[in-house]
Amino acid sequence: MAQDALSKVFAALAEPTRRDMVVRLTLADATVGELAEPYDMSLQAVSKHIRVLEDAGLVSRSRDAQRRPVHLEAEVFDLMTKWIDRYQRRAEERYRRLDAVLTEQAGDQETGDHRTVDHGGEAG
Repeated sequence: MAQDALSKVFAALAEPTRRDMVVRLTLADATVGELAEPYDMSLQAVSKHIRVLEDAGLVSRSRDAQRRPVHLEAEVFDLMTKWIDRYQRRAEERYRRLDAVLTEQAGDQETGDHRTVDHGGEAG
């Protein structure tokens, strides 16, 4: 997934109503009318939210007889998870290295091994 597409996904999910719609779509597909029920907004406003989710690749709409159900696209979440996991692994590795340094420093203090660093300056 290109960075621009990923930005669209996160921007779409930044809005609480759209996040709530996504949560509801994890339970079952729904029409615009069904998605609109709990909100105090027009069908046009709900449709606009759905278009944002659709443009981000989070949902799709299909023709099902007279209905046009909105369907959650799970593949986008797999791609988001991979992106998040990559940076989570990097952060965890940094924390492991920091823990190792802190453990080493704590051990040095317990044994009285105080190292001084020569910064290249002359003693005055």
